[in-house]
Amino acid sequence: MALQQTFDAEGNLLSPVLEEGIKNFMVDIDGTISEDIANEEPEKMPDAYLIPGSLEMCNQWYEEGHVITFFTSRIEKHRKVTEDWLDMHGFKYHGILFGKPRGGNYHWIDNHIVRATQYKETWDNLVDKDVTIQVFKGD
Repeated sequence: MALQQTFDAEGNLLSPVLEEGIKNFMVDIDGTISEDIANEEPEKMPDAYLIPGSLEMCNQWYEEGHVITFFTSRIEKHRKVTEDWLDMHGFKYHGILFGKPRGGNYHWIDNHIVRATQYKETWDNLVDKDVTIQVFKGD
């Protein structure tokens, strides 16, 4: 993963960006690549069923050079069981971020490009689609 230096109009160093065409995929775990298991029932995590197509698509993105990071509401004490489950199924990934806020209805605000895709029971190639989005009034 090669990060590229960026600068503002005055030449000040900004946060780096990935090279053209490479994406940072942030992939949820419960209900997206595995059955949806609540943190209150961690004993179910080792045997969670794999959602069909998720492994193939995530690993395809990885092989294409994209960055795969799992972003989960599981808490840090679930790290080992989560990593063991991912490894058992053969997921290729760069990292896992624990402690995503629970409850859904996410609204991500960032100074970098953000694209969101809601998983709705089918893993397939991503396609472009015109949709309505919320932006800041001045944008």
